[in-house]
Amino acid sequence: MSSVLISEVGPRDGLQNCKAIMPTAEKKRWIAALAEAGVTEIEIGSFVSPKLLPQMADTAEVLDFAVTIPGLTVAVLVPNLKGAQAAIDGGAHKITLPMSVSETHSLRNIRRTHAQVIEEAQAIADLVKSLPEGTRPHFEGSLSTAFGCTLEGPVPEATILRCAEQLMAAGCDEVGLSDTTGYGDPASVKRLIRAVRGVVGAENLTGVHLHNTRGLGLANALAAYEEGITTFDGSLGGLGGCPTAPGASGNVVTEDMVFMFEAMGISTGIDLRKLMATREIVAAALPGEELYGFTPKAGLPLGFKGEPVPAPAMVS
Repeated sequence: MSSVLISEVGPRDGLQNCKAIMPTAEKKRWIAALAEAGVTEIEIGSFVSPKLLPQMADTAEVLDFAVTIPGLTVAVLVPNLKGAQAAIDGGAHKITLPMSVSETHSLRNIRRTHAQVIEEAQAIADLVKSLPEGTRPHFEGSLSTAFGCTLEGPVPEATILRCAEQLMAAGCDEVGLSDTTGYGDPASVKRLIRAVRGVVGAENLTGVHLHNTRGLGLANALAAYEEGITTFDGSLGGLGGCPTAPGASGNVVTEDMVFMFEAMGISTGIDLRKLMATREIVAAALPGEELYGFTPKAGLPLGFKGEPVPAPAMVS
């Protein structure tokens, strides 16, 4: 049976776009419940200035808690070397440095030019390499706005490929493709995966981060799967977006993506019933925040993975 890894990014990408701030205790409760549901990788936060994103002010405390959960790969977004050091000090298993291929968005998002992001990547890679083997976090360079930017529009493919090559040359373990603004479609997803793999190798591009801004999130995920991608980011209830990219709303709903793959016979290792139950934690902690998802609202089909089928009515 084939399988995929669903990486839950709600506690970072989901919450950073919410007006309300989820209490730290509820973040921990949510993360623990996600892990109990079978989610094996969670991006628990980002080390950014609390003045910019107050929702992420407690990332260090949340990280300290998350790394105690057995079997959980704990991921953290880091905008620079300082953030990477904090993530490493907290024991993060995976760190992701975003490099927006739209330089306008890069300056707006992390206040760095492309050249400056590569300098940060080199410094982070050197830091990771200085650690003893077995204690080094996996270091990913994320190619943000790869399918288009709300500030610049389409980004030339040559720019995307150059950024990918430079991140790998700087010392990243792999690169990921991020549809930050929801501009991607199945054809462009397939095309860009092939192009980027052509310059960095298939083994160095295994994951995608997709948004559902225009309703193509699941279609794009399936297209990526058909190209051999095995890691997919999702956000519970479709929470999230990018605060520095106008109109970039709506991550792919984790629950719907898990249902799609499981219905196709592709294992995620996630218990859908337990996963959907974690929505109650989020709803209670973020009153007024809309949660999306067709599967949670429709329920699971009769007979799906043990879902009980009612006995046929007796005819007298």
